[in-house]
Amino acid sequence: MEATTPKNYTFQRCKIHNIKDFVEENHYSKNVNGLICDFCFCLTYKDKLIAAMIYGRMAMASVWKKYGENESDVIELRRLCCIDETLKNTESYFIAQSIKYLTKRTTIKTIISYADLSFGHVGTIYKASNFKLVGKTAEGRVIMYRGKRYHDKAIRTKYNGKIKPFSKKIIRALETKEAYYIKTKPKNIYIYKLRKKKRPKQMKQLTMF
Repeated sequence: MEATTPKNYTFQRCKIHNIKDFVEENHYSKNVNGLICDFCFCLTYKDKLIAAMIYGRMAMASVWKKYGENESDVIELRRLCCIDETLKNTESYFIAQSIKYLTKRTTIKTIISYADLSFGHVGTIYKASNFKLVGKTAEGRVIMYRGKRYHDKAIRTKYNGKIKPFSKKIIRALETKEAYYIKTKPKNIYIYKLRKKKRPKQMKQLTMF
């Protein structure tokens, strides 16, 4: 029997190696290099991988301070992609399942996600998932290298205090013009509050005689 609703799909947490190739094939960025992958999720149907999602700490240092009291309060939805054959509303269903997981299993308070206007993404799926549009980023730039886009921080990524080999590779490619910078449009910024602040109870006013 074929799926008739996204609820027929199986949602589960997974490891980055389970979805890396899928994301690089199906996500417009075509890469996961340099991502901090704190939580990875997937949807499967009849043991076939049909959708993948990655959450991780925010790419830009200290940006979390705009959205939380501690860095651990905030997480970014870094990647989300599905195959074309999935049913309508699959992405919103997938996001909803991940929100339930993060709410029950973590103390994270806020999810941040960006809709990349350079690719014509305005954030329709986030609106459908009750995310709130809070503004736009500034225009930026990315590194193009062998058909893939890399954040500028890719050339500064370190491991144990040393520049990673891949970062050195991109630096050399920039020097030889094999890699180059391109300007990017602003991105729409969306947030979702996992834990809304409770309003303090109002004290009843006493009438004095």
